[in-house]
Amino acid sequence: MVQSSGKVGIKIGSISCSLPILTLIAATLAVFLGFIIIPWLGLPLRSTIQSYIWSAGFGDLGKNAEFVSTRDNLTNDNISPALSPGNIDSKVLHNEGISNQSEAELKQKKQNEDMNQENPIKPFTPGDSPSTSTNFSSQSTDKQVLSNGTQTALEYPGDLQDKSASTDQTSAKGNRTEIMPLPPSVVSESGTATIFRPAKNPGKCDLYQGKWVHDSLGPLYKNDSCPVLSQPQNCQGNGRPDKDYENWRWQPMSCDLPRFDAHKFLELMHGKTLAFVGDSVCRNQMESMMCILWQVETPQNKGNKKMQRWFFRSHSVTIIRIWSSWLVHTSNEAFQFAPEGLTKLHLDKVDETFMDYLPQFDVVVISSGHWFAKKTAFLLNDTVVGGQLWWVEGYKRKIDNVEAFSIATETALKGIVNHPNYKGITILRSYSPDHYEGGAWNTGGSCTGKVRPFTDKEIVTNGFTNLMWSHQNHACEEAKKRVKNSSKLIFMDITSVFQYRGDGHPGPYRSPDPNKKTQRGPNGNPPPQDCLHWCMPGPVDTWNELVFEIVRRNLNGIDA
Repeated sequence: MVQSSGKVGIKIGSISCSLPILTLIAATLAVFLGFIIIPWLGLPLRSTIQSYIWSAGFGDLGKNAEFVSTRDNLTNDNISPALSPGNIDSKVLHNEGISNQSEAELKQKKQNEDMNQENPIKPFTPGDSPSTSTNFSSQSTDKQVLSNGTQTALEYPGDLQDKSASTDQTSAKGNRTEIMPLPPSVVSESGTATIFRPAKNPGKCDLYQGKWVHDSLGPLYKNDSCPVLSQPQNCQGNGRPDKDYENWRWQPMSCDLPRFDAHKFLELMHGKTLAFVGDSVCRNQMESMMCILWQVETPQNKGNKKMQRWFFRSHSVTIIRIWSSWLVHTSNEAFQFAPEGLTKLHLDKVDETFMDYLPQFDVVVISSGHWFAKKTAFLLNDTVVGGQLWWVEGYKRKIDNVEAFSIATETALKGIVNHPNYKGITILRSYSPDHYEGGAWNTGGSCTGKVRPFTDKEIVTNGFTNLMWSHQNHACEEAKKRVKNSSKLIFMDITSVFQYRGDGHPGPYRSPDPNKKTQRGPNGNPPPQDCLHWCMPGPVDTWNELVFEIVRRNLNGIDA
């Protein structure tokens, strides 16, 4: 070390260098290493080097991804097996786009190929057209092969009262599929799960990256303080003995999700109309919103046979619900080889039931999915191209129910955002996960005994749920490409967040009748449980806190 004229430098042999020159040399070497040498290396080695550089502080991971952890030192023991598909060693957690994701994708692709050997169905990948034709081998009319290789002959009631639909989500071995969650997650020292994901928009708060935390303030309302609460979701009124499932709130990592303030919501929505369009799970969310707002004002019922309509006079706010099981046009007349009485989904035609009223709405929350396991025929361009729990031998089936769901979602979104007289905010709520264990809804499937949110080690990710989410997300992205103002179309991504809330379903407490909780059917099976809809009050109230925050941001010019 030498010092001359106030300058500090280093002398190596006969060469002396000032610190600024050394800094310049070091920076040049770092750039050369990062942009010339590393790209020449293989992906796994490159990822390791990049991870080391980030951890050493040479790279700013915060500019490229939001990464959170509740432990300072993560070991493989702290990571859920779901984070390591096929027991892939994951001692270092990366954001998506680094080596582990590629290995997981290859392993999942191989698993899909193995499952689809006898009944090949083209797996969905981002970029595929949702309407791409797929060749199916002949199926019997009482079975349907899903895109994840699952065979089912069960028509799941998405609403045990309204007889909507879902699927039997068991694998060929009878166990639920365990694969990587939509965003991966880590387990905190308290045992709760923390979800992290790459940031699509650096610097923007991700509402869906966070954790469930206990809330001492309790629920926003009580089950006996809401006249519009449907009895099947009135878990406390139906005898559920525990109630701590009501006392958890979702906490994003990099920002706050405010507790729902009904007064502020009505002020924000002054003179506006909020519409919920979808199936029975959509109704579940609408009733949650009504229960919350009912605590500050009793609305006027202005509904009719076509829709539920509630008017809050203090701020001229209207809340509407319109039933649309599939979001597309349906018919029952005989068509081609599809018989009369069989529901036919016209996947390329939007359901006019809600489209006729669309210009009246300022915010639309739409959701669908579980009815796509109901017995139906699928039509495109006035041609029968597929069916669920129904088909005729000798005809070539081109799409399955998951692809039909994707096409229908994209059709509905494009119809909404391209309507010439609709200028509102459209929120697509992502697929709501169920939590049946040990069987399907009518074969003894249960969610009894779940009294708190799952930890990451407890969660068993459902492959069918992830598949539906993937198609739904793809449909939303495709619709955004065709809209002038994409900020008005928001994907409310609750799927991975709610995979941890198996405690929030009615289960056996879907009726005050004790016989419906215990009395077995003629076949000896226990009575069906509801592990799809959500108790009220309960986790579903979080959906409306997210809606509130999305609308607030959008109306204030903040990217939601």
